[in-house]
Amino acid sequence: MGGETGSKRVPRAVREQQMLDAGVRAFARSGYQNASMDDIAELAGVSKPLVYLYLNSKEELFTACIRREAAALVTAVRAAVERDAPADRQLWSGLSGFFAHAAEHPEGWTLLHVQARTHGQPYAREVAAMRAEIVEFVTQLIGAAAREHALGTARARTLAGTEVSGLAHALVGAAESLADWAGDGRAGGHSAKEAAATLMNFAWAGLGNLLQGTGWSPDRVG
Repeated sequence: MGGETGSKRVPRAVREQQMLDAGVRAFARSGYQNASMDDIAELAGVSKPLVYLYLNSKEELFTACIRREAAALVTAVRAAVERDAPADRQLWSGLSGFFAHAAEHPEGWTLLHVQARTHGQPYAREVAAMRAEIVEFVTQLIGAAAREHALGTARARTLAGTEVSGLAHALVGAAESLADWAGDGRAGGHSAKEAAATLMNFAWAGLGNLLQGTGWSPDRVG
């Protein structure tokens, strides 16, 4: 009784965030199936009935954790972008924010990129919505870069919308893979800015050539 009486002194919004913190930690470490509500309640410092009172079920808790972590990641990317800078600088700063957030919240990243994608369509849809928002943002930046170069090259003028969208999807996919690489220690301690620079050297340098009209062609091989 003492624990539940004490819990009433904590504002509901604060207590709920504590439960979500505990849920993210438990789901990321143990997976959805193995994480128990008993474990989550213990991590949050509350009783299991209180967790059910606030979040109704394990499924709803898992969904709430995914939504919170997805929103936090999108917010971090948007906040990091240097709005008045050229398109490549905006992308670099956004990528830096993405990698920094993933590094600072490894359990949240694991929840989004591993757990949510492997436990059924309702959860995967939540992550897909987050990813679509980031892809749309990158699409806008690549489109802006094409417009910046439009007066200089015919290639930039004719870069199709579907091609821009495809490039954005490829870039976001590469960023996700690089975040995994950095997260499991293979990056050798690289910072978020270094990870962003790695991707910019790989992807944007090639895009820069594309905008200048020197895209790769199989006819140039051999």
